[in-house]
Amino acid sequence: MTDSVQRHSRAFEADLISDPELKAEAEARNGLKQYDYGIQTVHQALERGNFKLRPSLILALQREALAGISAYAGNFRPAGVEIVGSKHKPAEAHLVPELIEDLCDYVNENWEKATAIHLAAYIMWRLNWVHPFADGNGRTSRILSYVVLCIKAETVFPGTPTIPEQIVENRNPYFDALDEADAASKEGRIDLSRMEELLSGMLARQLTNAYEKAGGRA
Repeated sequence: MTDSVQRHSRAFEADLISDPELKAEAEARNGLKQYDYGIQTVHQALERGNFKLRPSLILALQREALAGISAYAGNFRPAGVEIVGSKHKPAEAHLVPELIEDLCDYVNENWEKATAIHLAAYIMWRLNWVHPFADGNGRTSRILSYVVLCIKAETVFPGTPTIPEQIVENRNPYFDALDEADAASKEGRIDLSRMEELLSGMLARQLTNAYEKAGGRA
């Protein structure tokens, strides 16, 4: 595994578990539940034949990640937050609900004309940019991005490691892509080219592994 730089939120968190080992075990269990909830959301959307991204889904996915760990599970952060290891300063807490609405509007308004990779990249960046939660922002952005990628592509992609798992394996390219999108945003531009390239490569790896596992040869 490649060594990764450390980056995490620092805010007043109402932790329900103080023991680090017990907290890590709870986070691992919740991670599986969050992934299952996300894939269930994909199946439901594909069965219905339509999808609208809403703040309620974002809150629900974060709740799965922090249930039993934080008293703020399923709620936007009540105060400011600092991203240690990043130059980006997230918006004040009172602006979070509107910014999340804007995120959803962008995805829904561009659903027909944008590619699945672009929408996934936008969510991956923008949710981290807003940083709406006291904890679980990265986990929630990664699964939400993957959920939207699958729904837009009308499939649950086979293969492992999945895109969220690959990011956890080596976070540095992910952080670099976030920084590049942040820099463009400061200039009033949306430039997700690096994030799109990153996600495209990770999807290719995931699908190639599924192909090879089935006996295919590159």
